[in-house]
Parts: sequence; structure tokens; C-alpha cells
Amino acid sequence: MPLGTKNRQIQTSELCKQYLRDAHKDKLPLVEEFIQETEGVGKQQNIASWGQFTDVKGIDEAMLKRVDAAFQE
Repeated sequence: MPLGTKNRQIQTSELCKQYLRDAHKDKLPLVEEFIQETEGVGKQQNIASWGQFTDVKGIDEAMLKRVDAAFQE
């Protein structure tokens, strides 16, 4: 995997998690549970799973709306 791809995955992961934590401060336990469900824990952790919310344009406002919609479900 090229280094740029790994950095982009890390950036996407951190952006999504921070957005959820900021947007839903009153539901932090649920946010943390959603984060664990999305990326896994321990050896099963996969930050690339946040890629399901991106599109060919990359990181943008639409991605954050998709993350928010998935969390609301």
C-alpha cells in the first residue's frame, strides 16, 4: 500500500471520528460505540473501514453527512 494511501486513510478516520465527537457531544458513549463498530478493536481494528463514507472526490462535506446519517441509524 502506498504511503499516501495510508496517510489518507488515517486522515479520513481521524476526521470522521472528530466530527462525530464534536457533532454529538451529548451522545459520546453512543459515538464511541459506533466508532468501535465501524473500525473494530484490537487486532481486528481497520481504519480503512471509514472509506465506506468517502467517494472519488475524497474528504468533503458530503462524506461527513454520510457518516452522520450512518450514526443516526
